[in-house]
Amino acid sequence: MKVVKRYFWVIIFVLFSTGSLLLGFEPGELIYRNFTQFLLELVAFLPLMFLLVGLFDVWVPKEAIEKHIGGRSGFAGAFWVILLAMLQAGPLYAAFPVAYLLSKKGASVRNIFIYIGAFSCLKLPLLTFEVSFLGWRFMLLRSLFTLPLFIVIGLIMERVLGQGYKVKAG
Repeated sequence: MKVVKRYFWVIIFVLFSTGSLLLGFEPGELIYRNFTQFLLELVAFLPLMFLLVGLFDVWVPKEAIEKHIGGRSGFAGAFWVILLAMLQAGPLYAAFPVAYLLSKKGASVRNIFIYIGAFSCLKLPLLTFEVSFLGWRFMLLRSLFTLPLFIVIGLIMERVLGQGYKVKAG
């Protein structure tokens, strides 16, 4: 009974998907196809991401992170995490292992939230995509509105959680 309780939603999803495939229920089939496509992307992408995060963990000393994006880094720290976020590529779930590692190595709460926000909408591949479809003006205006918002969110979260807050794994 404990297993059923623990995996209740997984069991429901499997039953729904199987029923949809057997009965030809189109919305259920679409949900199943989208899920399998996402799962395959995740399985292909995540091991490489964890390898890169592991190398970052070994190669980058804690002192460097604390110095450049730690609690006393000020706006220079925000600049560095925004630059890091802009230069990365991949889906948003790739930002969370990096954010955890930054937290573990001494980055401030403020800069971790700024990093996640910048990663979500200021990556160079995304910006070039926006320029090609929506133009320079839209991309610049959207960036100029969202970037200060991420900085304010980072400051608020630092105030709410405290400067010494650390993410706990598990």
